[in-house]
Amino acid sequence: MDLTAEKLQVKRGRKEIIKNMSVFVKDKQFVGLVGPNGCGKSTLLKSIYKSLVPQNGSVFLDDLNVLKSSAKKVSRHLGVVGQFNEMNFDLTVEQMVLLGRTPHKKLLESDQPDDYKIVEEALRKTQLLEYKTRSYLSLSGGEKQRVILARAIAQQPDLMILDEPTNHLDIRHQIEILSCVKQFGISVLAALHDLDLAVAYCDYLYAVKGGEVYAHGKPEEVLTSELIEELYEIKCQTYVNPVTNRLGFAYEL
Repeated sequence: MDLTAEKLQVKRGRKEIIKNMSVFVKDKQFVGLVGPNGCGKSTLLKSIYKSLVPQNGSVFLDDLNVLKSSAKKVSRHLGVVGQFNEMNFDLTVEQMVLLGRTPHKKLLESDQPDDYKIVEEALRKTQLLEYKTRSYLSLSGGEKQRVILARAIAQQPDLMILDEPTNHLDIRHQIEILSCVKQFGISVLAALHDLDLAVAYCDYLYAVKGGEVYAHGKPEEVLTSELIEELYEIKCQTYVNPVTNRLGFAYEL
């Protein structure tokens, strides 16, 4: 499924947070957003999945007009893993992941055997089967993030939006989660802080600065020493890692 988000504008009061930004994700493409804190990555994602309503612009999933469609209809195609996943009430891990099946149900329809099978598979993919009956509120931040990913997997979306999906996670689980998402073979739009992860998993990158697209292209085209310094205000030398044969970064502290 293709995502086309064009000329999005988001204001808070008189401040323009997102300035006519456009991003595109082709079917089964893994696209990343990189840039410093406060540059507008999360706000852009929220405007795409309607957590924030943009003042101007359009968002389409193939022919589906996201901004003019019901949340339930959009949720059948679009899954979201956000940064902050706190709740004021408690559910078990299995119950949390079952919520991912809600967009596919009629009003008051009960959970069916197929729903439980889908949830079981989502828990297996995120290595959470042993947490099935645990209280969600009892989990660590990283464990909660994995539960939210499992919920998005159970949703069976055509496109997944990830807003800093590796927050709170150790290196092993960062790699496991992004590898898991990559293997789905669906369209992905992800905001990432770690440039090494962006290079390893993204087919295409948008560099964001000051609420605008600063540069875009393949990772090796975008992440030059000059652009990294312009984005993050830190000197950096790029090189090809002889082990991975991927772009690497050496920062001058």
